[in-house]
Amino acid sequence: MTPSTPAPVARAALTGVVVVGSINADQVTTVQRHPLPGETLIGTSIDILPGGKGANQAVAAAQLGARVSMVGAIGQDAYAHSATAILESANVDLSSVRTVHGPTGLAVITVAADGENTIIVIPGANAAVDADVVSQSAGLIAGAAVLVLQGEIPAAASTAAARLARGRVVLNLAPVIELDPATIAAADPLIVNEHEAALLLAQLVPGTPPPASDAEAVARLREWGVTSVVLTRGALGAIVSDTDGTDAVASPVVVAVDSSGAGDAFVGALSARLAAGDTLREAARLAVRVGAFAVQSRGTQPSYPHAGDILPEVGTESGADRTTEKIEAHP
Repeated sequence: MTPSTPAPVARAALTGVVVVGSINADQVTTVQRHPLPGETLIGTSIDILPGGKGANQAVAAAQLGARVSMVGAIGQDAYAHSATAILESANVDLSSVRTVHGPTGLAVITVAADGENTIIVIPGANAAVDADVVSQSAGLIAGAAVLVLQGEIPAAASTAAARLARGRVVLNLAPVIELDPATIAAADPLIVNEHEAALLLAQLVPGTPPPASDAEAVARLREWGVTSVVLTRGALGAIVSDTDGTDAVASPVVVAVDSSGAGDAFVGALSARLAAGDTLREAARLAVRVGAFAVQSRGTQPSYPHAGDILPEVGTESGADRTTEKIEAHP
C-alpha cells in the first residue's frame, strides 16, 4: 500500500520530533572479555533493559526537552512493558505504537570490561512496521520538524515515512540495509559511523574501493548526492559536512564503561537540537557531549542525560577540574 500524501504543511508550523523505528528489550550480559568462537565464559551480570535504536533515539531527544512521538510496534509478551518503560517516563507519545502478535524485538548485548560490546538483534514486532503502519501516522509524520529513521525496521517503512516528511529527515543508517536511493538522498543529515559509511558506499557505487579515511568517506557520500553527512567517530567525535563545508567536531575525553547506545544518544540529541532550531554544527557539538555522557554508565536508555544534567566538556578529561555547563530544556 502506498501511503496517502498529506496536505501541504507550512514549514513554520512544523514542530517536534517523530521517530519511526525499532523498539526492543535489551538483554545485557557483562563479561571480562568477549569469548572466542566456540569458547564458553562465565558472565558477571545480566539485565533486561529497554532498547531498540528508534526507542533509544526517541528517549534521548525527549529527555533533553524535545516533544517526541514514536511510530513502531511491540509484541504481546513479557518484554513489551520493559521495552516501553523509559519511553513512557520520558513522556514520549506512544499513541502510534502498535501491539502485534508475536514477540517484542530483542537485542542480545554482551559488554566487556573495556566497554566494547557485541549486539545481536532479533526484530520480532519491529518486522511488522511496514508502509501500512506508517500510512496510519501520515499526518503526524508530515507535521514533524524532524523525522528520525534508522535501519532496524523494514526498508519500505523508512521509504514511506521519508516521502511523507515535510520537515528535516535524519537518517541514521544503522545497520546498513538496502534502501531506496531517493530515501538516502532525502537525508539531511545522513548519520553513519566509519564502517557504515564504507558499507553504504559499496552499496551506492558497486565496485569502487573502500574509502582510505573518514574524510574521504564523507566526501564521497556528499559527491554521490547526500545533502549533509555526519560521520560519528566514537571517542574522536564526528565529522560534519554540508553546503557550509566540512568540519571536525571533537568529543570530550571520558572513561568508557559501556559504549552500547552511545550512537543513539548522539542521534537523539542532534535531532532534538535541530528541531529546536540549531544549525547542524551546533547540534553536533551538543550531541558529542551527550554521547560521551552516555558511555560512562551501563545500558542504553538508562545512561542518557536529562535536561539539567552536567555534560562532560571538550578539552578536559572525565573527573578533572573543569567549567561545567548544564543542558537547557527546549519545548
